[in-house]
Amino acid sequence: MGGSNTIWTAGEAQEATGGTTFGSWSASGVSIDSRTVQEGDLFIALAGENNDAHQYVASAIENGAVAAVVHQAVEGVPEEKLLVVEDTFKALEDLGRAARARTSAKIIGITGSVGKTGTKDLLAAAFGAGGQAHASVKSYNNMWGVPLSLANMHAGTDFGVFEMGMNHPGEITPLSRQVRPDIAIITTIAPVHIEHFENGLEGIADAKAEIFDGVETGGAAILNRDNDWFDHLAAKAKEKDLKIYSFGEHEEADARMISCLEAANGTRTKAEIMGEPVEFTLQIAGKHIAGNALAVLLAVKLAGADLGKAVKAMAQQMAVTGRGAREELNYGDPENPVTLIDESYNASPDAMRAAFRVLALIDPGRGGRRIAVLGDMLELGAQSKKLHADLALPLKTSNVDLVYTCGKMMKNLHDALPEGKRGEHKKTSAELAQIVPDVLMPGDVVMVKGSLGSKMGTVVEALRAFPDRFKPKSKKG
Repeated sequence: MGGSNTIWTAGEAQEATGGTTFGSWSASGVSIDSRTVQEGDLFIALAGENNDAHQYVASAIENGAVAAVVHQAVEGVPEEKLLVVEDTFKALEDLGRAARARTSAKIIGITGSVGKTGTKDLLAAAFGAGGQAHASVKSYNNMWGVPLSLANMHAGTDFGVFEMGMNHPGEITPLSRQVRPDIAIITTIAPVHIEHFENGLEGIADAKAEIFDGVETGGAAILNRDNDWFDHLAAKAKEKDLKIYSFGEHEEADARMISCLEAANGTRTKAEIMGEPVEFTLQIAGKHIAGNALAVLLAVKLAGADLGKAVKAMAQQMAVTGRGAREELNYGDPENPVTLIDESYNASPDAMRAAFRVLALIDPGRGGRRIAVLGDMLELGAQSKKLHADLALPLKTSNVDLVYTCGKMMKNLHDALPEGKRGEHKKTSAELAQIVPDVLMPGDVVMVKGSLGSKMGTVVEALRAFPDRFKPKSKKG
C-alpha cells in the first residue's frame, strides 16, 4: 500500500526498526512533536530524562498521526496504530539510516561555525530547480534533528541536503556517518562555542572536520579558501582520501569570486565556477552570503546538476525570520516606516560584524537613525569580555547611531561605546523589550541580534506589536 507521497509503509518501518506492528498504515512524514504533527505523520515517542512523549501519543493520533513508534503499549490507543520497538530513539536513527540506504540521491552535508542554515537553504533551492530535493528544515542539525531529517527523505529524492552542527568535540562524527554525504561543505571556522574547546580555534576546526568521517568513498570536500584554517582542513580531508575543492576570492579557488556589488537589497556577483563564468544576483544582502553561494554553485557543478537553473533559483531566495528577515513597521508615519532587521536567532563575533556591514548598507528614512539592539554572544569562554567590547569599532565604522544592549557580557560593549552612541543597558531582553519600542521614530532602521539563549526574539515581538497603537480603533454601535 502507499501512494506517491508515502515515505514509510507499516511493513517498511517495521523492517527498518526491527519492531512489531499489527497495522497496515502508510505515513507521508515523520514527527517527534505531537504539537506540530501533520496529517499522515508517523509519530515517534522519544523518552528523555525530563519528558516522555509516550504521554502525548493519543494526542498525536488525534492530531492526524497515522501511527506511533513506542516502546510500550499506550492506554486508549489501538495496537494497530502502534509500532513497538525496544528503544524509540534508536528507531528514529534506524529509520534515518534506512532512508539513506535506499536512496540513489546525491547527498550534500554541510557544517561550519556560521552560515550553515542560510547556505543549506540556498543549496535546497539550487538543487530543487534541477530535481526532487530534500533538506533539513529550520536548524535540525543535532542528534535528533539529523536522523529526523533523514527519516523524512522520500525514496525518490534526487538531491539531499543535510546540516550538521555541534557544541562539543565528537558530535559531528556520528551525524556524518548517518548522512554519508557525497559532498561535504565547511562554510568557515570562527570562534563559536569556543568555551568548550581547550585548544581554541584548532579544536573547532578539528570538530568541524569530523564531517569527513562519514563521506562516501570517492567523495569531495568543499572548503573556504579565504579562511585561515583552509590548509588545516584540507589536510584532514586528504587523510580521508577526499577530493578537495575550494571557494572564495583567492586566485586558486575552484569557485572564485571575481567581483561583488553590495547593496541594501542584495548582491550582484561575478564568479568562475571551475572555469565557467557565472553571474548571479541574491536578494539577501551581504558579501558573506554571496561567498557561501559560491560553495553552493560548486556543489551543484560537482553533483552534475544544472548551474543555470541553480542561479535562477537562488535569486528567488529571501532571508528568513531570525536570520536577516526584513520588514517595515508603521510607527506613526506609514510613508516613513521603521525598518526592522530580525537577526535574533544566533550570534558570534564574525556574524555580528557581518550583520553590522549589512546595517551600514541600509539608508534610514527621513530623520531616521541606524540602531542596533544586541544581546549576549554565548559560549565564548575566557575571551568573552574582550570579544564583546571589541564590537565597538565595527559598530562605529558601520555608522550605527545608537546601541541598546542586554546581558552580562554585553555590558562590556556598552562600557566601550562612546557616550553618544550608548542606549540603555539592561540585564535581560525582556527589560529591553519594554523600552526600545518607545525609543524608535519613523525612518529608523533597527537591527536585533544575539545568541538564541539571549532571547532577543522577545525584543522583535515587542517591536512588531508596538504599531498596533497606531491602528484606527473600530467604532461601536
